[in-house]
Amino acid sequence: MTVSIRDLRPGDRGDAEAVVRLRRSALPFMISTSAGVAHEVASAHPDKRYRILLAERAGGPAVATAQVGIAHESPEPGQGYVNLQVHPAHRGLGVGSALLRAAEEHLAAAGAVTAYAWVLDGAAEHSFAARHGYRAGRSAHFLRLELSSDTLPPAPAVLPPGVELRPASAFADDPRPLYEADAEVSSDEPGDLPVELDDYDNWLSEVWREPSLDHDLTTVVLVDGVVAAFSAARTDGAGRYGSAMTGTRRAYRGRGLAKLAKTASLHRALAAGCTEALTGNDAGNAAMLAVNKWFGYEIRATETRFAKRLAAHTDPKEVTA
Repeated sequence: MTVSIRDLRPGDRGDAEAVVRLRRSALPFMISTSAGVAHEVASAHPDKRYRILLAERAGGPAVATAQVGIAHESPEPGQGYVNLQVHPAHRGLGVGSALLRAAEEHLAAAGAVTAYAWVLDGAAEHSFAARHGYRAGRSAHFLRLELSSDTLPPAPAVLPPGVELRPASAFADDPRPLYEADAEVSSDEPGDLPVELDDYDNWLSEVWREPSLDHDLTTVVLVDGVVAAFSAARTDGAGRYGSAMTGTRRAYRGRGLAKLAKTASLHRALAAGCTEALTGNDAGNAAMLAVNKWFGYEIRATETRFAKRLAAHTDPKEVTA
């Protein structure tokens, strides 16, 4: 099969919609919108070296896509990532291999020494990763909840003293308190690489202004006027609600505030017409898995994080010097 690899064309709605189609075919438990895809490219920090690649058959539509870049928010340099989505009807035909090769070449040229990739659990998927030199690490789960008044636990009738609930839209004039909470919670999130959110302007661009982030459904818990916990929500305009991050700042943990934030957010989502709630949890995050089990979420799929050491990139100019 002849396959051509190219970058997503910024501003091309057809390209963005193709990426959404491919992501949904491979990962139906994630929120993806064409506006969000376009935003990924437009808002990416230069140090991220971010690209969305498309693989096309001759004369046909795109059959696979990849997101590739550098984990620039990690204090550990040289860490890259590549995540592939190949349409189920085109797997096993060399498309994924061609796309992965292009992605790894980009990462090596950008100075990455390691590439991380999420791979859905399955014999064929794991075999593909292993054949290309990747080794398995930790796992994470995709979870789903059908939203209805019958499935959701009731919202608390009375809040504890000093506790207040607000939507993220209430912080439209100054979202910095949410940034500070996100930075603290993200640094404690389970993962292969530590994350340090230390660029407020970049956070505003990539996170706060991300089109699918629903500021009205994202719910913030204040304790004595201070942001203590939050549950960030994403929506796709088609009745699907996704949890982007739920967490509590260190000084306020152990008080059930994350559960309170998510309860309020889910009830707001139901009132707004959402019918399906999606989320993802690291397999080792027992606390959040327990919270989501309490809500009634069920695990629908599992993926494993694979890693590969990349060959050092040599600049052609150095070879001829």
